[in-house]
Amino acid sequence: MRDAEEFDALYAACAGRVVGHVYALTGNRAEAEDAVAEAFMRAWQRWPTVREADSPEAWVRRVASRIAVSSWRKAFNRVRAHRRAAVDQSVPGLNEDHVALLQALQRLTANQRRAVVLHHLNDLTVAEVAAEMQAPVGTVKAYLARGRRAMAGLLTDAHQEENSHG
Repeated sequence: MRDAEEFDALYAACAGRVVGHVYALTGNRAEAEDAVAEAFMRAWQRWPTVREADSPEAWVRRVASRIAVSSWRKAFNRVRAHRRAAVDQSVPGLNEDHVALLQALQRLTANQRRAVVLHHLNDLTVAEVAAEMQAPVGTVKAYLARGRRAMAGLLTDAHQEENSHG
C-alpha cells in the first residue's frame, strides 16, 4: 500500500511539470503527454529502484525526454509538419509569446534546448542540469550560453517582424 501512495504522491507532485518540460522539448502536447504517461508506467514497474533515486522526478523526466526524442526521431516528418502548422491552440493560456518561445526552442540543438528548458523552465541549477544531462558543468554552461544567444536573436527577430506588421 505504501508503494502506491508514494507513487501517487510523486505523480500528483510532478506530472504537470514533466509534461510541460517534454512539451517544451517537442512542441507537441499530445506527444508530451504520451511520453510522460509511458515514463510513469515504467517508473511504476521499477518503483523500488525509482523510489531510491536521488530525484524520482528527474528519473521520470529523463525517461520521458528519451521516449519523446525517440518518438520524434521516428516521426520526423510529422514533427516538421507540426512546426509548419499553427501551434496547437487547445493548450490553455497559449499566446503569441508562448508560440514565439516554442518556435525559438525548436530552432536550438537538442542539447541546447534540453539545457535551456531544464534550467529556465524547470528552475534547476546548472549543477542539477549537468547531473541530469550527464554532462560536465562547463558543457552545460556552453549549451545555455549558446541557446540563450540563439533564442535572443530569434525572439528579437520575431518581435521586430510582429511590430513591423502592426
